[in-house]
Amino acid sequence: MTEPPNTQTPAFSQSTQPELPESAPAVVRPVSEVDPAAAKLIAELTAAGHSLATAESLTGGLLAATLVSVPGASSVFAGGIIAYDTRLKEQLLGVSGELLAAEGPVAEQVALQMASGVRMRCAVTDTPCDIGVATTGVAGPDPDPQTGQPPGTVWIAVDYRGQREAKRLRLSGDRMRIRQETVAAALQLISAQYSADPQL
Repeated sequence: MTEPPNTQTPAFSQSTQPELPESAPAVVRPVSEVDPAAAKLIAELTAAGHSLATAESLTGGLLAATLVSVPGASSVFAGGIIAYDTRLKEQLLGVSGELLAAEGPVAEQVALQMASGVRMRCAVTDTPCDIGVATTGVAGPDPDPQTGQPPGTVWIAVDYRGQREAKRLRLSGDRMRIRQETVAAALQLISAQYSADPQL
């Protein structure tokens, strides 16, 4: 005689549970320190009721991470786009394909168009963000494959309500140092462009 199937869920014994090796280290993530320049900028923009968006290439989100490490950054920071691949600069940020083909991704006008594009793409209402900031460059260790520009060649740009400014950097050091110095310079350029507003 065939027994009816057992419909009860079998209990798993302790021996069948997966076990981590005793030597497996605990995952501990270090708490990032708040960047003073980012904190000052967030405070100023919060007081003015301004919004900010980032378009990043070589910094790969480091600028956005620096901004959001500041408590209360959500009142200012709308969002960001990491357009690391050159094609995404055109597809997501509206950078001219002809410009990218002619000059490559590390160029003044590319940075300016990235900054303008992210103001529009990160608009949470019908109004663009007040400030768009962009970073594009060569972090190394190899030169830019399209133009041969050396590591440390960087362009940053800010679009503050249609007033645009770009700055070229010549940096040295390893990849992380170049990216960190790019973030610091971008924060300075935002502050300089914002502070120059005669209506403030």
